[in-house]
Amino acid sequence: MSKSNNYAIGVFDSGLGGLTVVKELMKQLPCEDIVYYGDTARVPYGTKSRESIIRFSKENAEVLLKQKVKIIVVACNSSSSYALSSLKKRFNLPIIGVVAPGAQKAVTMTKNRKVGVIATSATVQSRQYAKIIKRLSPSIKVFSQPCPLFVPLVEEGWLQRDVTRRVAKEYLVKLKQSRVDTLILGCTHYPLLRNVIQKAMGQGVALVDSAKEVATEVNKTLGKFKKYRISKRRPRYQFLVSDKPQEFCRIAKNFLGRDIKAVKV
Repeated sequence: MSKSNNYAIGVFDSGLGGLTVVKELMKQLPCEDIVYYGDTARVPYGTKSRESIIRFSKENAEVLLKQKVKIIVVACNSSSSYALSSLKKRFNLPIIGVVAPGAQKAVTMTKNRKVGVIATSATVQSRQYAKIIKRLSPSIKVFSQPCPLFVPLVEEGWLQRDVTRRVAKEYLVKLKQSRVDTLILGCTHYPLLRNVIQKAMGQGVALVDSAKEVATEVNKTLGKFKKYRISKRRPRYQFLVSDKPQEFCRIAKNFLGRDIKAVKV
């Protein structure tokens, strides 16, 4: 055991969506400290270029490393799609993205070999989910659909509004026609729309929440490297943002299921 066992789990995202990952980490690893960094000044990443996403992701990792973290979770699907390999080359600690765990889960769940992916435009264009699924099981057909309006609807708190249901129905009609039996929620905002998405797709379609799968992967990785926290004090949760802390606090409760009292800029 070393001093670094008591370092925190670091999580970054382009904004608020990664808090769904934090919520799962709190549930699965209740003894661990967590530091979250939301790059709220530059959100969204889903419309940015590959080069910008890689640069922003490296800068976000640097912010977390200053807070003494033992593992970094890239809770942004766009960053996971474009920047993960660059981050792993640059930084000497375990780094976990949200794409691979969700893709692996979908492969084990599909029965008819048809998997859908909904995500931001950048994540869909990267084809990372499709590449990983095809590598694991070449016979699976992957159908992808960008859903850019889901993020602002979630951040507005319109989780059950009629407009949200209509947008979901419009986005998901082609995936429903494709008869996918498994659908990956390929953006960390989307679990908050789980009920709306499930209704639009029908009860026969299994939804894969990447946040749960990522938390499981973090748990396994900490066990593998013998990095579980050994301190007996209560865990600390720290939240950092690059801009708009009041807005972050206001919206965060929907994602985390609890109030955030202090946010640092």
